[in-house]
Amino acid sequence: MYISVIGAGRCGAAETALAEEVGRLTALRGAILVCGGLAGVMEAAARGAKEAGGTTIGILPGHDRELANPHIDHVITTGIGHARNLAVVSTGDAVIAVGGGYGTLSEIGLAAKIGRPVVVVAGWRLQSDAGVEGVYYAASAAEAMQLVDRALALETGSVDTRRVSDL
Repeated sequence: MYISVIGAGRCGAAETALAEEVGRLTALRGAILVCGGLAGVMEAAARGAKEAGGTTIGILPGHDRELANPHIDHVITTGIGHARNLAVVSTGDAVIAVGGGYGTLSEIGLAAKIGRPVVVVAGWRLQSDAGVEGVYYAASAAEAMQLVDRALALETGSVDTRRVSDL
């Protein structure tokens, strides 16, 4: 399983700790962590994954591998700037957003558009009268992982037949 973790390139202590925990839990479940490969939430999540013995992939916006944070095992350069956001979310079977700005918001939208379940922890809240199918909200890293499991189980039909939006 691949889990994409998205968030801002700059973050405070609370988001750093949360991203590290998401990374740690990703590794402990045997999943590969995918991120944008730079600083902030991306670095914190990768650090958490590496400290727990996990594998990390960083998909960079530019051409210079040296810009990847030190916790990235496999660096992919794209040279396509913000358009790399699609590659980040498309690579994951599910996406977890920790905080973030407009780049993170674009990744949430792209992930939802291509059918990847998205779990938001301490970040953007999307609102629609019809609901936002495939986007869930968690209060902790552990709850985020539970929601990822439930959403992926629904996609594969291994649990009840409720719509993903009913979670």
